[in-house]
Amino acid sequence: MLKTKPSARIKRRYILLQGKKDSIEKSIIDYVGILGWAKAAPVFVKNRKNQTILAVNREEIDKVIGSFAVFADEIKVLRVSGTLKGLEK
Repeated sequence: MLKTKPSARIKRRYILLQGKKDSIEKSIIDYVGILGWAKAAPVFVKNRKNQTILAVNREEIDKVIGSFAVFADEIKVLRVSGTLKGLEK
């Protein structure tokens, strides 16, 4: 299997969110649609009590964070970082 070049790989940002996974998925799909979901390539990394870590494509992070404004009472962005270790500080 060939290794992906650094310029071709997906560069991600990690978002620490307060909210449920279902409402997070719904808000992203409602705001940016299926095509936006595919471009953002969100991956749920960890689910703690009421906190979720979401990995998102770096170029689409503004649209994803903007989608959480629709559900401001259910979803709250606590922190954004380039590394998982940076979220824990």
